[in-house]
Amino acid sequence: MDARYTRVDFHDGISRYGASLTEAVHRLADPAGLRVEMLISDERQLALLPDGVPWHRITGPTSAGEPFVARQVRALRPDVVFSPMQTMGSLGRDYALILTLHDLIYYEYPTPPRNLPEPIRWLWRLYHLGYAPQRFLLDRADAVATVSQTTADLIAAHRLTRRPVHVVPNAPQPAGVPRDPEAAPTRELLYMGSFMDYKDVESILDAVPLLSGYTVRLLSRLTAERRRELAEHLRRARAAAGARGAEVVFHDGTDEAEYTALLRRATASVTLSRAEGFGLPVAEAQAQGTPVICSDLPIFREVAGHGTAAWNGVPLEGDRGAALAARVRGLEDPAAFAAASRASAEHAAGYTWDRSARRLLDLVEGLLADRGR
Repeated sequence: MDARYTRVDFHDGISRYGASLTEAVHRLADPAGLRVEMLISDERQLALLPDGVPWHRITGPTSAGEPFVARQVRALRPDVVFSPMQTMGSLGRDYALILTLHDLIYYEYPTPPRNLPEPIRWLWRLYHLGYAPQRFLLDRADAVATVSQTTADLIAAHRLTRRPVHVVPNAPQPAGVPRDPEAAPTRELLYMGSFMDYKDVESILDAVPLLSGYTVRLLSRLTAERRRELAEHLRRARAAAGARGAEVVFHDGTDEAEYTALLRRATASVTLSRAEGFGLPVAEAQAQGTPVICSDLPIFREVAGHGTAAWNGVPLEGDRGAALAARVRGLEDPAAFAAASRASAEHAAGYTWDRSARRLLDLVEGLLADRGR
C-alpha cells in the first residue's frame, strides 16, 4: 500500500482515503493469506496510519526520482502495489500495479492546490491541458481504481485507459448509532471542504442574509487571503440584501470530536461545489443521520441518494443562495427533517471501508491469479 500521500498533521481527502483503506485491508487480508505492508516517505506519517502494519521508507512522491521509484520498490519484492494516486513511477517494475484516479475535476478547473511547490504547480497545469498524459500514466498499470461509478463512467467516456477500471469507493469513518431523527436540530449549517474556487463557497454566503436565526460554520482551514476574500463577499451579500441574516463562524480547522459533535446536532451539512470527485463530507454527514443540501451534480446524485428522502439538491444555475435557503427552510418541518435524517443514515450505510477493502482484495487476488501466483 503506497502510503506516501499521507499527511503529517491532519488528513486531506487523499490522505484519509489511503490510510483508511490500508487499515481495513490489513485487518481483512490475513484470512485471505495476504500480507500487507506500507510505503512511506516520512516517519511522521505513521501518526496518521494504522498501527501494526509493517512499513518501508522510500523517496517522496513529488521527488525528481519518482519516475524511477520502482527500483526501490522492486527490492522489497512485492507481488502487488496499490497507490491511491495515478502518478507513482513504474519504470522497471516486476510487480502488479494498481493506480487510482479519483476524479477529473482539474480538467474543468485546472488551478492546482495552493500548498504545492511552484514547480509542481506548473507541471500540474501542463498535465491537465489534455488527456494524453493521463492516458500514458494509467496505461502503465495492470488495473485502475476509482472511488465512484460516476468517475468510472467519465474514464470510459474519455477513453482514458485500456486497463480494467474498478470502483473502490471512499467511505465515512465508522459513525456508530446515527442521531435521533425525532430530536429537534440546532439551527446550524456546516460546511466542510476546501475553499478552492470550484467549491463555490460564495453561494453559501449568498444564502446568509436569508437565514436569520441560523449559524453557518465554515469548518476547514483556509489562508488569510482566502478568508479576507470570503469576508468581503459576505459583506457585499449582506449589503445587497439589506439584512445581516445568519451568523458566520470561520473555524479554521476542527478536530474529529468537534466535527462529529457538530454534525450530530446541526440542521444540515451544505456544499454547493460545482465539481466533486466523491464528496466525503456528504457521506460523513449522512452516516451521522444529518441531512445534506448539495449541488445537483451526478456524483452527489450517486453519493447523496438521489430519488430518496435524503436528497436535497440545489441547481447549478440561477440564484443558488436563495435555493439553498429554501432547502434549509424546508427542513424546519420536523417530519421533513426526520424523514431526511433516516434516509440519510440508510443510504450512507452502503459505504464502509470494509466493503471497499473487500473490493480491493478481490482485485488483488484477480491480478495474482493472472500472474499464476
